[in-house]
Amino acid sequence: MADGTEIQKLAMIGCGSMGGNMALLFAEHGIAVSLNDPSDETMDQVLATAKKDGLQDRLQKHSSYESLCKSLGSPKVFVFSLPHGTVGDSVVDGLHTYLAKGDVIIDASNENWQNTQRRQGKLIPQGVYYIGMGVSGGYQAARRGPSMCPGGEERALDIVMPLLRKVAAKDSQGNPCVAKAGTGGSGHYIKMIHNGIEHGMMSALAEAWQIMNLGLLMSYDEIAAEFDRWNEDGELRSTFLVGIGADICRQKDDQGRHVLSIVEDKVVQDVDGTEGTGIWSQLEAVRLHVPAPSLTTAHFIRLASAFRADRQRVKEAFGGQFPVQEWGEAKGDKGLVLESLRKAVYATFLASFVEGINIIDQAEQEHRWNIDYSAVIQIWRNGCIIKADYITEMLAEIFSEPHADLDLLHNKRVAQELKKTVPALQEVVLKGVEHNAIVPSLSATLEFLKYSTNTILPTQFYEAQMDYFGKHMFDLKSEPAGKPETGKHHFEWKLA
Repeated sequence: MADGTEIQKLAMIGCGSMGGNMALLFAEHGIAVSLNDPSDETMDQVLATAKKDGLQDRLQKHSSYESLCKSLGSPKVFVFSLPHGTVGDSVVDGLHTYLAKGDVIIDASNENWQNTQRRQGKLIPQGVYYIGMGVSGGYQAARRGPSMCPGGEERALDIVMPLLRKVAAKDSQGNPCVAKAGTGGSGHYIKMIHNGIEHGMMSALAEAWQIMNLGLLMSYDEIAAEFDRWNEDGELRSTFLVGIGADICRQKDDQGRHVLSIVEDKVVQDVDGTEGTGIWSQLEAVRLHVPAPSLTTAHFIRLASAFRADRQRVKEAFGGQFPVQEWGEAKGDKGLVLESLRKAVYATFLASFVEGINIIDQAEQEHRWNIDYSAVIQIWRNGCIIKADYITEMLAEIFSEPHADLDLLHNKRVAQELKKTVPALQEVVLKGVEHNAIVPSLSATLEFLKYSTNTILPTQFYEAQMDYFGKHMFDLKSEPAGKPETGKHHFEWKLA
């Protein structure tokens, strides 16, 4: 710990797929883990897996907080893996009687950063540390070593970092993918934006998959081979989502069917309440006035997909759908089309990072969390869903420079990387429009690059409309660009 004593015992509260696997991970690294979960069956499943893995002597279950806390050392260390929202408050309230000065709670849930900061403040009078820690990589990484993003008081982070470095995912150089993200709720905030970036990337890859499958008439196995090619070299090399994309396309069930072929086109996690980070990241983009269309548009298609029954009714009202058509003219130069598609996906991946980091930067200016951006990129190097070696290597170089501009569109290297993808984006979006391909994130990225670089936007007319009916004022072209503040000029377009 901070005094040189390593954490030997901890409590895992919440033993579902993430918490249970993290408990096994800690046990595998020599930690005595005390389990607590409302469900005895859930804890028994973890213990059964521990026995199979030869770890049964390092885990035990507890049905009460009193018993749980008595099993721990001093200071007591707790790890939460809970649903977001009020559950965490209930657990903190239940532990309150047993907490002492210097105890540490690591909230490894996908919790809202505002709840994190509120609980941090609530526990200050007791002298209890509360760390908000984003955990990425899914339940498989939770077992083998996830990417972790802890934020909180410096002393609290000093206590837990030796343990976290031991169990975290490692990059290609053997460095742990965990670091002190910043103070306050920064750990959960950054993980929230990580998930927003993730959604933009997932949508782009899904859009590319459907173009290959329905537009280019490629089989699942052929698409898997193409994803393998993308993942081997170039801008998409060693990208987690591309790698699992190949696995998904190949996987067959015990009847010999591709599993993907029987999966419904519904993403419901935003609607059923199990996933909050995607919604919160979009709200933050809007609240902080950050254009993030690659992320936002990806969220809208997720929402539309969830309501499949409603889509069926709309289809009936329209008398049919707009089916994705075969890209017949692409048969002769299929390789060139696939290369354009690869570059368009890369553009959206990189734009998603740019947009996400812009949101984090604006939040940092508001909250002064002292976010270490080099540390954030290290956290994202492996073990997380947005692992993308080419992009994170580039960003690591940029953020290693003193006083780096955090608006990455100002960076010449990032600008050139995006600029070179524009012809491919244009080709894919144009063909997509012609053939009814569903390309929300790819097309949103193209529009993002167009309006971000353009100083002659149609909002010139938009501003005049607002001044006409609302006397909202405007700036003059002859004046310096200035800040986003109310203009000084009004024209009486029509007398009242």
